[in-house]
Amino acid sequence: MTDLVSIITPSFNSSLFIKECITSVQNQSYTNWEMLIIDDFSSDNSVNLIQKISNEDSRIKLIILSSNVGAAEARNEALKYSKGKYIAFLDSDDLWMPTKLEKQIKFMQSSKCAFSFTAYQPISEDGSQKFSVIDVPSKIHYHSYLKNTIIGCLTVVIDKEQTGNFRMPNIRSSHDMALWLDIMKRGFSAYGLNQNLAYYRLVSNSNTSKKWKAATEVWEVYRNIEKLSIVYSLLCFIGYSYNALKKRIL
Repeated sequence: MTDLVSIITPSFNSSLFIKECITSVQNQSYTNWEMLIIDDFSSDNSVNLIQKISNEDSRIKLIILSSNVGAAEARNEALKYSKGKYIAFLDSDDLWMPTKLEKQIKFMQSSKCAFSFTAYQPISEDGSQKFSVIDVPSKIHYHSYLKNTIIGCLTVVIDKEQTGNFRMPNIRSSHDMALWLDIMKRGFSAYGLNQNLAYYRLVSNSNTSKKWKAATEVWEVYRNIEKLSIVYSLLCFIGYSYNALKKRIL
């Protein structure tokens, strides 16, 4: 019997993309999953859309928050309800390819790794344009990741039985980066499967589209969460900036 995968999906006013996102999960060749969608106090009709799909597919579970708490705390709330051996992350505007979970779980089982990620492909907001695939290294550890935030949240799968429980730090952006660093500090490297298995949608109002804000959040992780020295933070930030630029121009 295959192990259960818990998919964590925060949702806020996601009516434009959430159905397509859910469909990409329902189309997975790996079928033993639960999708925990946390509505972060939406004001559009996304709750109704999700509820309708959930009523037809018991693997999809909708949790509605009574106030807006942000993506990090929404993910943490979903983690409380997760039952899977594996934890995967997928934002409400992103998509998985049909063999994503099957290939990645098989990769993790064969390599006995606790933390994996894959290549992915950015797409335009309306999905009509595809950009260069973001390739990934075969392995990345704590100090190399500080200089190269190559791990796409939509591609991550974690074996919670190996890592133990975890939470995302409650910061507006880069909370996923902070979590990956926390897991790496526990002694786990992240293993990359360099196959394009997901589509990352470039939405105009997303946190990561605000490049300067994202950069300041990375600096906050260095200084306030990881407690790095000014000198080492600057060294890491130079590496981060170089690799971020390389991702966008190659």
